Amino acid sequence: MDELRTALTGVVAITVTPFDDSGAFDQDGYAAGVARLVDGGIGVVTPNGNTGEFYALRPAECDRAVAVTCDVAGDRAVVLAGVGHDTATAGAMALAAAKAGARAVMVHQPVHPYQSERGWVDYHRAVADAVPDTGVVCYVRHPVATPAALSALATSCPNVIGVKYAVPDVFALATAVAELGGRLTFSCGLAEMWAPFFWVAGARGFTSGLATVAPGLSLTMLGCLRAGDVAGAMRVWRLVRPLEELRARHGAEHNVSVVKEALAQVGVCGAGVRPPIIGLEAADRAEVTRILRTWGVLPG
Repeated sequence: MDELRTALTGVVAITVTPFDDSGAFDQDGYAAGVARLVDGGIGVVTPNGNTGEFYALRPAECDRAVAVTCDVAGDRAVVLAGVGHDTATAGAMALAAAKAGARAVMVHQPVHPYQSERGWVDYHRAVADAVPDTGVVCYVRHPVATPAALSALATSCPNVIGVKYAVPDVFALATAVAELGGRLTFSCGLAEMWAPFFWVAGARGFTSGLATVAPGLSLTMLGCLRAGDVAGAMRVWRLVRPLEELRARHGAEHNVSVVKEALAQVGVCGAGVRPPIIGLEAADRAEVTRILRTWGVLPG
């Protein structure tokens, strides 16, 4: 598990799930996207994350995404598969992912209107118990996952190795790292926009959707953070900020659409999304083009 903990301190890229003209899973486009990441030097790849439209995918599509990711990544990158829904489904997904070759799973924050700290622990324990030899990462998007809850889970489940921390609260993160940083690897679950600030609080590594488009930018930021080059990290931050702000507009309704549009413009896959997500209007598509040209991804 130590090797997996170390891997989580890098850039963890979240794949998109492309669809063909009929709306079906586009396996070739998906494979091309994974290859772009691994060829670009990304060491951890997550199929079935939120950027991959996890909640819009059918179970067979989730399984297929994991299988293709493992096939393309081989031994060049760790596959950290997203799992979720009810406990039985999440456990079954985790087991299927492990059998397909995923070395770890990321458990999505439970989607339920009524949650408790103890219930959060029970949910994740059920998934971890289903795959005792597979690394488990908790995707924390809600304050219900307190340091006490994380400690209780880590104590009972030694295969729980990391936390993808996506609560925009640096102070809460710093507290959790101070209490549990020796037992769990904390990574920034809010991508490049928060990574420099979470780094100061003790998170190492970060997840990224834009890495699917320009993995070199994400890796450059990581290199600067590791070297203590704050100015360099913030230069990358300013460069990627326009795309991340476009993704975050109107309650992040275009979080996925922006990334897919960027990949479509560079010729990797189609831009189609599934409801409840919608595609971009012409003005936003033009804005994506402008940003990609500043990155040198598209000719100026």
